[in-house]
Amino acid sequence: MSVENETHAVQTLSEGSGYKSYPVAPGVQLNVRSGPGTGYPVVAVLPLGARVTIRCQCAGTTVSGPYGTTNLWDCVGNGQFVSDAYVKTGSDGYVAAHCG
Repeated sequence: MSVENETHAVQTLSEGSGYKSYPVAPGVQLNVRSGPGTGYPVVAVLPLGARVTIRCQCAGTTVSGPYGTTNLWDCVGNGQFVSDAYVKTGSDGYVAAHCG
């Protein structure tokens, strides 16, 4: 699947599925990775103004971003993760089930 199609798939996850959607930090084109850390390959890049639907969360590489420094990663699709430091969840902790 192309990066464009992967980005579209991440953005269009249904909120009706019981998962909650959150905004990505303003002015950020967020990398979506194949695992919970910066060492994983980028599989998509979300455009400015994107929202993500968090399926579950897990620990990974520590990242500093607009919403603090954290090792929390949000699973936004099958094998697709973004750092919680760039997602406005309103919490410094878990807002979804633990992955795994």
